[in-house]
Amino acid sequence: MINQLLNDHKINEVEIYNLLSSLSGTGSDYSDLYFQHSVAESWVLDEGIVKDGSYNISHGVGARCVSGDKTGFSYSDDLNLKAIQGAVDFAKGISSSKPHSSPKLLKSTNYPSKYSAISPLDSLTSEQKVDLLRQINTIARKEPKVVQVSASLSGAYTEVLIASTDGVYEIDCRPMVRVSVSVIVEHNGRVEQSSSGGGGRYDYSYFAENSLAEVYTKEAIRLALVALDSNDAPAGKMPVILGSGWPGVLLHEAIGHGLEGDFNRKGSSVFSGKIGEKVASEKCTIVDNGTIQNRRGSLTIDDEGTPTQETTLIEKGVLKGYMMDKMNGRLMNKPSTGNGRRESYAHIPMPRMTNTYMLNGEDKFDDMVMSVEDGIYAKNFDGGQVDITSGKFVFSANEAYLIKNGKITTPIKGATLIGAGDEVLHQISMVGDDLQLDPGIGVCGKDGQSVPVGVGQPSLKVDMLTVGGTQL
Repeated sequence: MINQLLNDHKINEVEIYNLLSSLSGTGSDYSDLYFQHSVAESWVLDEGIVKDGSYNISHGVGARCVSGDKTGFSYSDDLNLKAIQGAVDFAKGISSSKPHSSPKLLKSTNYPSKYSAISPLDSLTSEQKVDLLRQINTIARKEPKVVQVSASLSGAYTEVLIASTDGVYEIDCRPMVRVSVSVIVEHNGRVEQSSSGGGGRYDYSYFAENSLAEVYTKEAIRLALVALDSNDAPAGKMPVILGSGWPGVLLHEAIGHGLEGDFNRKGSSVFSGKIGEKVASEKCTIVDNGTIQNRRGSLTIDDEGTPTQETTLIEKGVLKGYMMDKMNGRLMNKPSTGNGRRESYAHIPMPRMTNTYMLNGEDKFDDMVMSVEDGIYAKNFDGGQVDITSGKFVFSANEAYLIKNGKITTPIKGATLIGAGDEVLHQISMVGDDLQLDPGIGVCGKDGQSVPVGVGQPSLKVDMLTVGGTQL
């Protein structure tokens, strides 16, 4: 798509090189062009009827010029040379008066892809897509307490071409699919709602081949029925066991963002200047890994053309490094770690996470539970909030249970976990051997941009954490 689109506008590698030369013509440290073509669709079924659907095509180019810690940026939705030149002229306005240096010769490396370069939108017919959603509705309606069902199916296929003054000339073809299920249950006048879903860089056959429509639907129902039987959560300081998988979103928010290069270059992270220091329990090793095949947060190359990698952030409790894009890496005398990401051609890249998770430990989940006399087990999470500077967070558990005398007992609702990321890391006394990654639902927001991400962890025991509850 992207090559054909550029050919239609008579834009070839020579023209792109000339645009880069113009972009850096007044003496920038680094400049790049980011061409993008995207096709996306969504289908929404509510109460057995397809009530909403969309199909969108978008394309454009972003022009960026970096000088020191300043960035000039502009974009065009039009891919004719005159429009792109206009974006280039605007972006290079921040350049210094340093002598002009020509861009390096453009070169493609063709890194091994982490996903198929085939659009998922054509992998099922329209009828098959609707049938998949109706299957969800049929499965859910078998539970008598279900009173409402909604489901959505979405897919996208994006091709990007990244060219930069350091010689990068890379094309990446990026598929993405997702299924979401939401159910409302009612019993004796009490109403609860829950949801489930997943996806990744696959085509739609991924859901059918793995019976995932049924898996997601049953999980949404299970969560809703647990909520129906839940009591008010207690409040106070107590031991907390965090479940494996999606609860890793707490690590992502409370710790991961604080390890991104821009916050640390500016000294605004609680982890700034602490490379080589012990910042966590020795049981904790945390990585960011953009190379896992077909994962939602994975990329063959980041949005600056750098191949993704597995970056060790914390190893046995010691802070080893930060996630870097090119600009922050250059200013901190560090190489990019392949974490330069942007929402689209209309946004500037910045250091962002890919798939961030804690590695397995050696402890057993049952031993963790038995070690707790009075605490809670937070198995699943809703959203949360974090302050990067202080590391303080508040997270809501949408599935949690009391632990009494070493046993998991009553489900509870309204439990919030309150603390600071750096402090919690030191409170981790047990790390399970049951690492799981999330099912493919993560979306990360930063400075108004959203990108797909992955999270994960084994089960963890936090010796003491403040729990905000609703129990009087």
